[in-house]
Amino acid sequence: MLNNHDQLWNRCLSVIKDNISEASYNTWFAPIVALKYENSIFVLQVPSQFFVEYIEEKYIDLLRMTLYREVGVGTRLEYRVLIDKSSGRGTQIPSAAEQTKQKSSGSNSSYVNPYHKPQLPEIDPQLNPAYNFNNLIEGNSNKLARTAGISIGNEPGKNIFNPLFVYGQSGVGKTHLANAIGVMTKQLHPEKRVLYVSANTFQIQYTDAVRSNTVNDFLNFYQTIDVLIVDDIQEFAGKTGTQNTFFHIFNHLHQTGKQLVLTSDRSPIVMVGLEQRLLTRFKWGLSAEIEKPDFELRRSILESKIYRDGLEISDEVVDFIAEHVVDNVRDLEGVLVSLLAHSTLANMPIDVALAEKVISRIVNITRKVNTVEKIRDVVCEYFSLSIDAISTKSRKREVVQARQIAMYLSKQLTKSSLSSIGNTIGQRDHATVLHACKIVNDLMDSDKNFRSSVREIEEKLKH
Repeated sequence: MLNNHDQLWNRCLSVIKDNISEASYNTWFAPIVALKYENSIFVLQVPSQFFVEYIEEKYIDLLRMTLYREVGVGTRLEYRVLIDKSSGRGTQIPSAAEQTKQKSSGSNSSYVNPYHKPQLPEIDPQLNPAYNFNNLIEGNSNKLARTAGISIGNEPGKNIFNPLFVYGQSGVGKTHLANAIGVMTKQLHPEKRVLYVSANTFQIQYTDAVRSNTVNDFLNFYQTIDVLIVDDIQEFAGKTGTQNTFFHIFNHLHQTGKQLVLTSDRSPIVMVGLEQRLLTRFKWGLSAEIEKPDFELRRSILESKIYRDGLEISDEVVDFIAEHVVDNVRDLEGVLVSLLAHSTLANMPIDVALAEKVISRIVNITRKVNTVEKIRDVVCEYFSLSIDAISTKSRKREVVQARQIAMYLSKQLTKSSLSSIGNTIGQRDHATVLHACKIVNDLMDSDKNFRSSVREIEEKLKH
């Protein structure tokens, strides 16, 4: 047979269930147990202090209205938080709203609510200010992730990108983006508690907390964070205790509208060693891949770095680096540092030869092989001519000039014989090829625009 307080609480639950979602009801009200009702005080047992904080923040008006309606106007609310399950020992505290009411009515009670949130102390967000959006150059490979990151920095926790799960291979800029989100958040919202932590550091902290029996303190700290950024989340694989703890932190932060940003070297779909309930939550927000930077982005990154560092490097060298260092941003920056060091210490000019020497220590340089046919085709494309046109006996100026340039570049960039070049480009003999090379050389010396056109075609042949 139900006690009077159980019957009253069941009536209250019926009202509450009609006013909130089923998920919220199951999370925040189903675990509550009615303990007693006497002297107009209704005592509810809750599982933890977080229930008290959350209910007081989100549902106190609904709860108070329901108690007045089903139990009686003037009913006072108290919570009992179970500290030790085996002994049944617990802490009983009034609703914070009751304290406010008592103070406003002139009460002299000296009771201090132990769950009233004091001003939390500042924490070191562990961010690298050098990693910000100003120097995170946008390109096709990172546009989605970068745009979502800026949205989060503007309004952390109040966007559809929660959590933001960023993945991609090493060196493509995941850590840069994660830090940039934190840096921007602190700039626009200095009151927010932002924390960047690697998965490895989180794991070490958790292990230390277990050894020192301070897991509750560990949980309490992480549940105060407004923007939690965890780098290399794949390192949680196989660590069951860490995953369980992070699961509870994730749930608490997400349910209270806090922002989570996670990075990994692989998509949630192919991650192994992580619990399914975590992987499911990783996919709640936005999963954004950062791919290898394309040529244009690599060039833009190099130009930005060169400008910031006050270096002087020719476009030819920049193009050479961007063309050969293709896997990640870290290598691009490393090449620039090495070039500067070699140039300074050995008093060498920063040219293509030095760039090739430095880059060859990082990647295998495969020289592009040009053929007469390829050169002919690129020249025709540049002048918007058909291959048939360049092979005719036409004496039109643009056709003759294109044919001569194709012969000149073929002699410069291939090991083909003059006869072979002439045969491929318009069925001409070796004397015609020699004449064409002389004409092109003379024009390059005297005509700036002509020289520029030939250089542009040469650049196209490098890519």
